[in-house]
Amino acid sequence: MLRRDGRPWIPVSGELHYSRVPRPEWERRLDLMRSGGVSVVSTYVPWIHHEARRGAVRFGGNLDLAAFVDLCRAGGFEVVLRIGPWVHGELRNGGFPDWVQAAPVRHRTDDPAYLDLVAEWFGRIGGQVGGREDFLAIQVENELLDQPGHLVTLKRLAIGCGLTARLWTATAWDGAQLPAGEVLPVHSGYGDGFWIDAGAPWPGEFREQYFIRPPASDPFVTCELAGGMATAYHRRPRPSALDIAAIAHNAIAAGSVWQGYYMYAGGTNPPGTQESHASGCPNDVPPLGYDFHAPIGEAGLLGPTHAELRRQHAFLTAFAEHLIGAATTWPAEVPPDVTDTGVLREATRGPFRFISWHQPHVPLETHHGTVDIPPGTLARWPLGLEVGGVRIDRATATALTVLPGPVPTLVLCAHAGIPVELETLGETHRIEPGRTPHRLPGLDVLTLTPEDTGRAWVHSDGRLLLSAADLSWDATGRITAHAAAEPEVLIYNFDNVEPLRLTPVQPETPATPDAPPTARTAEAAESRAAAESEAEADAEAVIEIEVIPMRPPGPVPAIYGVHGTRQSAPAPAEFDARAAVYRLPLPPRPTDAILHIDWAGDVAELRIDGHPTTDRFWDGSRLSARLPEAARTATLHVLPLAPDNPVHLPADAQRRRSGVSGPLLAVDRVTLERRRAWRE
Repeated sequence: MLRRDGRPWIPVSGELHYSRVPRPEWERRLDLMRSGGVSVVSTYVPWIHHEARRGAVRFGGNLDLAAFVDLCRAGGFEVVLRIGPWVHGELRNGGFPDWVQAAPVRHRTDDPAYLDLVAEWFGRIGGQVGGREDFLAIQVENELLDQPGHLVTLKRLAIGCGLTARLWTATAWDGAQLPAGEVLPVHSGYGDGFWIDAGAPWPGEFREQYFIRPPASDPFVTCELAGGMATAYHRRPRPSALDIAAIAHNAIAAGSVWQGYYMYAGGTNPPGTQESHASGCPNDVPPLGYDFHAPIGEAGLLGPTHAELRRQHAFLTAFAEHLIGAATTWPAEVPPDVTDTGVLREATRGPFRFISWHQPHVPLETHHGTVDIPPGTLARWPLGLEVGGVRIDRATATALTVLPGPVPTLVLCAHAGIPVELETLGETHRIEPGRTPHRLPGLDVLTLTPEDTGRAWVHSDGRLLLSAADLSWDATGRITAHAAAEPEVLIYNFDNVEPLRLTPVQPETPATPDAPPTARTAEAAESRAAAESEAEADAEAVIEIEVIPMRPPGPVPAIYGVHGTRQSAPAPAEFDARAAVYRLPLPPRPTDAILHIDWAGDVAELRIDGHPTTDRFWDGSRLSARLPEAARTATLHVLPLAPDNPVHLPADAQRRRSGVSGPLLAVDRVTLERRRAWRE
């Protein structure tokens, strides 16, 4: 059993790659992770990012590993380092620098010549973060299936370089052979994957994630539950928030004692380091964009998955003592195989009945029984749960948290289409969801409507908040709301809901290095900040950006090339020759401005002041980018999608493509969102 601050603890770890996020954005991303209920930050340490040329080692800027670790620790996060040296992460050579990949050694083995290179690299990591308080965990290698002795060697090398951890881990999927007693096996859960062929059917290994299955090991620890999914050129899955939430929910039901997500926060690849056919890798992935459809996207914006998962994490925090050590049991009738769509998918863990009635690709029908279960239902229903001395024998609404107060408040979330019943002391109570608690002797029960459930946040200090804005809070608990217009943030206060008082955050005024900090200087700065704040408040929150065609597209082939059984993306020169080009005039704006591009086609690349900033293989989703403060010009380059190009697309994107007779190319809308911050 893991404990934190003396209490039973189920860690929630989220993958955030410091080297894929601008350093000024680190703290904002961490605050958004905190508001999502993440307590552990996990990161690869990609060798290729730090030492592209042997001896030319970089640990500055957003490659400052020590500064990142210190920032995480200062924010109250535990840290997991995944040091490899082979890490994958959709990186070229799996994260090996080219000079390591080309070295005449037997890679990922105990070849002494290879170990000399690894010891040198681990020594550099140890020189940065060795000697600090133990990390929560360090993972050696990644997805190594048949070298248990090599994992032990890597662990010993890392320890010898000053790296210490309370736990040492190794990935355990695909039948990996791990050294007993040396590493903790950690598992994954993906419901789709870019790494299978474009025409492949939905495999059983993915379908299985939408069932509550007995775990592969005990304790059941995960490091790569899908937080989203990367995109390859040939196959472009785009999981929904409910798809992601179902997989995580099922892991909890099956007995997980550690929820770990890959990725939790997206980012942008350092140029020239991504996996590609040109470098001999099996997949072409976007050269820059690593959004991953994660809860926190590449631009630092929250996706709908953040809301779905943060409610699960609040549940884990509130009820960890009921879950840890509690065995999972299954009903007498269980689904016979992964193709079944008739038997209800359920299990009991501790005082909770888990129901999982959702999967993508193959729709489920309403399950008729004692309670009718509509498709899309992920339930964690109390079943003999004791709160404040009151026993809830059963309830048909999902447990979220318990609010402290003179009388504790059990917070439940109603499901669309399922009446809320609560049974206690032999009485059945029918509850109308809303913002007024149902009173029991010694316990209040607040049942949120489905609409309020989608806006629910549980603060680290136990407060229940309702807001559609992006909320974050720092290590002190101070709340910041990020939105285009003044947001509404409500706080539940014992028996009523009241607005949380927020004030606009004044824009920062750059200091003048040569000016002494006189009262006049400070007064002028305050006046300028007030004027800028007033100007921002008067400005439109969302501005339509004119899309000005600069160059029409060229003809596009069905296939640009093939690597094995998978299509290749167009080479940069071919993209430049065939892509349509549009100019996007940029109006004056505050520092926190997001460009949103709704488009359709094959490949898009956004260039700011002539430099590629991000890119995307079209999968039906919006492309968003945070604009640098100094940005002056923007151009959008879009390659049409040929009608006979056999790439795999999500169903909605495929429907749009099928409705066009020729190549698909559209820039539907471009907007500039002026985001501001309001603080508690």
